[in-house]
Amino acid sequence: MAPQRVAIVADLGESFGNFVIGDDATLLDRVTMANVACGFHGGDPRVMDQTVRDCLARGVEIGAHPGYPDLVGFGRRAIEASEEEIRTDVLYQMGALSAFATVHGGKITHLAPHGRMGSMATSDATHARAVADAALAFDPELMIICQRGHLEEESRQRGLAVGMVFLGDRGYGDDGMPVSRSLPTGLIHDPQLIADRCVELVKTGMVTSVNGNSVPLGHDVDTILLHGDHADALPNSQLLREALAADGIEAVGLRAVLDGKKDAQRTPAAV
Repeated sequence: MAPQRVAIVADLGESFGNFVIGDDATLLDRVTMANVACGFHGGDPRVMDQTVRDCLARGVEIGAHPGYPDLVGFGRRAIEASEEEIRTDVLYQMGALSAFATVHGGKITHLAPHGRMGSMATSDATHARAVADAALAFDPELMIICQRGHLEEESRQRGLAVGMVFLGDRGYGDDGMPVSRSLPTGLIHDPQLIADRCVELVKTGMVTSVNGNSVPLGHDVDTILLHGDHADALPNSQLLREALAADGIEAVGLRAVLDGKKDAQRTPAAV
């Protein structure tokens, strides 16, 4: 039996000017993918340039992390926007990040909408259509990182590869979805707990909810997300890598995870 595989991704490159968010240099040694801010919620041109260069030096897959034009609210506030505005804003941000990737000899491999835009793309069909249309127009080979919901559906309808994500440092409800960050249980601060529940999920497909119930997530998990702006991002990532390795779970890029699934589907089951 082939070993289990999962990708590990963090939201990186979110510093802006004199404001520094997270320890990207250390996190890059512990992830296999990076969702890189594209300038609207964080990530100025110098930060994008350095983050892309560092990703390529470490063999980390580069993904676009577009959000609402909301630097003050870090892209986590609701903004009234039309489908066309969302589509073109996402295209604009992917284009900016792609310029740096091209200069350094790489390319964008995936798309993961940030913050409130990402939440809305999960629950709102208009947002999902806009994001999926932008991704398809930019590069049909892009992989879309999302949770179950409208963005997953719209992406699959367009033939885009989808990587289902588990938010490793977020609390989940009995419905198998993350609870609000505004709740005391919304963000998990215990690195060992984060590592244990991620291993449990990869191996069993179940997650312990904030109510203490064992809940099926409802889909395979392709990638685990750790927030780079989390106060405990470094110990979270270190313990997660150690826990996965201890259980024989390989941390690889998302492309390898999805390709492995395709190979498994093509291989006849042993009699």
